[in-house]
Amino acid sequence: MTIPVGEVAVPARVEALAAGADLTPVWHNNIGGLTFRTDDGRFIKYGPLDDEANMRDEAERMRWASRWIRVPEVIEQGQEATHEWLVTVALQGESAVAPRWIAEPAAAVRAVGEALRALHDRLPVDECPWTWSVPARIANAEARGIRIPASLREAPPIDKLVVCHGDACVPNTLLDAGGRWLAHVDFAVLGTADRWADIAVASMSTSWNYGSGWEDALIEAYGVEPDRERLAYYRALWDAT
Repeated sequence: MTIPVGEVAVPARVEALAAGADLTPVWHNNIGGLTFRTDDGRFIKYGPLDDEANMRDEAERMRWASRWIRVPEVIEQGQEATHEWLVTVALQGESAVAPRWIAEPAAAVRAVGEALRALHDRLPVDECPWTWSVPARIANAEARGIRIPASLREAPPIDKLVVCHGDACVPNTLLDAGGRWLAHVDFAVLGTADRWADIAVASMSTSWNYGSGWEDALIEAYGVEPDRERLAYYRALWDAT
């Protein structure tokens, strides 16, 4: 996932959804999806249909999670034969990997860790209708033709069951102008799982965006001691699936 640089072709569907508003490309993901900001306060997310994490599920989960945490308000979601889209209200914040926060990794990493802890503390496990459990993730991967190593088929015992983000990589936390966490985005696979499933990925993703040396800082900001066994397992599961 990257911030687009240079000229970006605007799909016809996005032009139609913009309804005359000016568009600024803000994000490009690894399956060809694009996100645009409009000058009238919206985000338009558009990309190929994704069997693993589709925008219909994302919209449903965002509406559910909004009862307890701050997420963008869903305006519209739709799909056609090959592509899908999601339109949301823009929030007054920036991704934790915006250029300002790439230049201030200590502040960004601390905010992301605190944000993840707040998400886990606030979303109610007993009311969550979705799972992101290890068996469910393995089954989903195998349905997509991915072979899972035998070593990953037995997970460590659950430390604490929470509602996990499901894609807790640092770009999916928004920060306000003062460097405090503001909101979360990208909830397509939100569901119940061991909290280390999220912590492992969030901390690992710091190296992709800020360079080495920030993984334990995020875990410290979350408020726990590093569990090396669970970190290793859930990072390997992420890579495998």
